Formats: sequence, structure tokens, C-alpha cells
Amino acid sequence: MSGTTAEVVIVGGGLEGCAAAWALTRRGVTDVVVVERDTVGSGGTGKSSGVVRCHYGVSSLAAMANQALEVFENAAEILGEDVGFHRTGYVVGVGPENVEALHASMADQRAVGVRTEDIDVSEVQKLWPVADLSPFAAFAWEERGGYGDAYRTAQAFAAAARRAGVRLRQNTTVTEILTDGDGIDDRATGVRLADGSEIRAGAVVLAAGPWSVPLLAAHGIDLPITVHREQIVLIDPGRDLGRVPVFSDLVSLQYVRPESGGEILFGNSDLAELEPADPDHYSNRATAAFLDLTVEKVGTRFPGLHDASIASTHAGCYDVTPDFNPAISATRIDGLVVAAGFSGHGFKIAPSVGRLVADLVVDGTSSRPDVPEADFRLSRFADGLPLRSPHPYVGAGEMR
Repeated sequence: MSGTTAEVVIVGGGLEGCAAAWALTRRGVTDVVVVERDTVGSGGTGKSSGVVRCHYGVSSLAAMANQALEVFENAAEILGEDVGFHRTGYVVGVGPENVEALHASMADQRAVGVRTEDIDVSEVQKLWPVADLSPFAAFAWEERGGYGDAYRTAQAFAAAARRAGVRLRQNTTVTEILTDGDGIDDRATGVRLADGSEIRAGAVVLAAGPWSVPLLAAHGIDLPITVHREQIVLIDPGRDLGRVPVFSDLVSLQYVRPESGGEILFGNSDLAELEPADPDHYSNRATAAFLDLTVEKVGTRFPGLHDASIASTHAGCYDVTPDFNPAISATRIDGLVVAAGFSGHGFKIAPSVGRLVADLVVDGTSSRPDVPEADFRLSRFADGLPLRSPHPYVGAGEMR
């Protein structure tokens, strides 16, 4: 295998790496190798809660999420198979202190094509009849929102990429990014694998989530990521709720979405304090304290669920950056592009991430004026110029 070569090698066979491989084939680049240390989607991808929404205060993220809807809604035609997307609608509610920010964010979202509108409390009550909506002062509604299956989506991207000629190396670990140069004008030339062999390439895409950090650090490049353990609880509502939308509650900082089997998925939106974790060794179940928090938040917001019970729990890891937004960026090493630090946003924007990565590899710049590559440049952290919403929500700024 020492003689393996490719035009592009992608490190990481999760959702973002597979989306990038597929997007490269759409740009005519098919001599691509994806290297995955385990199996496709086996890392953070498989633990995603799968919410699909375009409600972002950062316009470029809203544009990316909106663009991605085309793939989710038409996956069978575009990728060749269904990816488990359910268009349930998405509603977000805020308290009085955040009404102005909500409306300003919605205006910015509409400016990049997002179909979002005000919705009256009476309409939300019809959608979620078991909810107590008294603390909310305003709501936004996205008819095209919903949820999907990140693992199935990664598999679909991988399959579509392979049909176009991409090679996939699973159970293969990258130990080093290879470069040549004098330390100042370096260029990526490929990767070294755990068995000592090399894959030589004209460009390297690093999409390995938190495992990207040491590969960059070896070249003196800082990718500021905190690995956060995100706990998820599945709830048996004890009754048939019918067709309910995804609900993002920015008063008590929680989100809930339906499961296809009738359960409800609960997630905590309060990320003011992270729970650092080792992505290779962490508990895959919710703690007793988190279960208490779940009961408190769900019980308060949904008092109509008299007979609800905990069905199961699991946990995954977010790769969180200081501004809770990803780095999708060229680096100081020519030919090395990084796509990591998705901070919980990765699923809903994945098709657009793939497109931006492909643009950076092929052209060195974004093909979309509403998704400027400068927004996601890695250097913004060292420069002290974080990517943040111009309309932050009081008490709920991390994930918007």
C-alpha cells in the first residue's frame, strides 16, 4: 500500500467527511480516498439527535442549513436512497427578553431564503396540546423543519461517493499528515497510516472531529476544541401525541422532537457549562442528575404528559469551539483543509459543509456569496474574532 496515491485524501469517514467526498465528485474530482479509523458514521455522527432547522442568527449558517434542505427532502433522487428525513415542522419559542432578537434573526434568515414566519401561541398550542406555553412571548415556525438520521445520511453520502469512484478505507487509522517545505511554506502531500504506509495526495481534508486536534497540533496548528459529552433521553409519552413538530424551548433551554416509533427525544439546550470528555472513553448513558433535569424540564413544559416514563438514554460527544461554530477552512499548510468543531450543528448543515469543502479544495474560495469562507476560517480564533450572531438570545446564546 506504500504506493497508494489520490488527488484528495479525506481523513474521517463521518458525516462531514463523506459529504465532502460526495461534493468533490459533483465538482468532477473522483480520485478521492476516504480514510476512516473505524466504520462510516461510527463516531459522533451516530449519536446525533438529528434535528433539522434553519433558525440561526449567523446568516451564513442559516444559508447553509437552508441549502441542505434540498438534499434532505430529495435524498432518494440526489443520493440514491432515503435518509430518514421527517418533515414535521420546527417551532422555536422565546420569552419577553428575546422577542426583539427572534424577529431580527428571522428577518436575516428570510434574507438568505429561509421560509420562517411568526406563529401565534394558539397555533402552537394546537401543534403541542400537552404543552404549557404561558412563559413564551413569541414563536417562529419553519414548515420545512424536522428531523433525520445522521447515520443513514452518512451511509448514503458514502455510497453515492463510491458509485462516483471514491475509494473508502475503513478500519484504517491516520497517524500523521505529511507535508513538504521549510516549515513556513509547507504543502500537504498526503497521510501516514498506523501500519507505516502512506497515501500520497495533492490535497488533504481533515474531517475527523475531535481526533483532528492532535493531527494539526503536530504541525503547530491550534484547533481549539473542547469535547463535550451530550446526554440524550428518550421518553415514552404514555399516549399517542399524533404528528408533533420539533420544539425548541429557549425559555427553559430544552428541545424535543418526535421519534418515528412514537417516543420523544429530549435534549438539553443549556451549554453554558460544558462536560469535558474523552471521545474514546465516555459513559454512553445519562446520569441520575441529568434524568432529574429531564423530568423537571419536560414535566414543567409538558404537564399534559401525565403517564410519561423514561424509555432509554444515550450520550454522544460534541466537538465544541470557543464560539460554538465550526472551522471549515484552509490552513497555513497549502492544500490542507479542515472541517471540524461542529458544536452540535453538523447534521443539519452537512450537505453544505461538503460543498464548501469541495469549493475550498478546487477553487480556494466559496462558490456561494451567502456562505463566505471567511466566516468559518480557523484563524478567527487566534485573531480574537469569533463568529457570533448579531442578535444573541439572552441566556441561550451558545447554540444559535
